[in-house]
Amino acid sequence: MARKKQYIEQEVLEKAMSLFWRNGYENTSVRMLEKEMGINQFSIYASFGSKQGVFLESINTYKKKIHCITDRLEKSQNGVAGIKQYFYDFLEFSEENNVCKGCLITNTVNELGQNADPMLMTELTKFANDIKQLFKKNLKQDSKKDMETIESESNYLMTAILGISVASKIFNKKQLEDAIETAFKNL
Repeated sequence: MARKKQYIEQEVLEKAMSLFWRNGYENTSVRMLEKEMGINQFSIYASFGSKQGVFLESINTYKKKIHCITDRLEKSQNGVAGIKQYFYDFLEFSEENNVCKGCLITNTVNELGQNADPMLMTELTKFANDIKQLFKKNLKQDSKKDMETIESESNYLMTAILGISVASKIFNKKQLEDAIETAFKNL
């Protein structure tokens, strides 16, 4: 007879997500996950299969968490101004105890680069493409923009948000605001 889980899965995934977000994928061990999640290694493997399984579920948890700002962008009828607000919302979202952690997805891509497991990279890329589609949706609200311009500007905005994510871990608020304002001057 299967044993009943002695923990709430969403709660332990929130803890795992925070650990990966703080330490990175490679620097997070199964032992660290045990301690942070408050469950033993057997439970981790039984529920998630592996460290990678925990991380993939942590990405899903991150997507749910960031939904508070991606949903606002999805519903925005403000075109470029809506995207700009998303950049500011992201800075607020990624801050914890006056420390900016950047984006879990961006941090992981920067950490793993070309060495990333293809399954992980697929999930990370999907997340980035979903954000890019939201940028395109908002850019399309400007009837003067043709599809080529929308594609070009959405690529630029993706590069800008990735840069803001990385820069947020080392730059102060004024520097980040200057970067956002400059990024949106010619859109």
